[in-house]
Amino acid sequence: MSNTPLDLLKLNLDERVYVKLRGARSIMGTLQAFDSHCNIVLSDCIETKYLLVDGILQNEERESEMLFIRGDSVTLITTPEEE
Repeated sequence: MSNTPLDLLKLNLDERVYVKLRGARSIMGTLQAFDSHCNIVLSDCIETKYLLVDGILQNEERESEMLFIRGDSVTLITTPEEE
């Protein structure tokens, strides 16, 4: 019996996850829901955009209470590193 990626996501429901997105963005939040297309709903989110300004990498953060993330923009979902 093998696990599928969706089975692994199911193990992380109501847990903090790190989601890397296309376009130099990432989001950390609590996984509330997902579907077979990897569309996900996160709560208590911090979105980080990475920008290159005059050759210097900068980041811009924004907090959101709830986010829906379309599955085709997701490149990675993992548990966050311990701080």
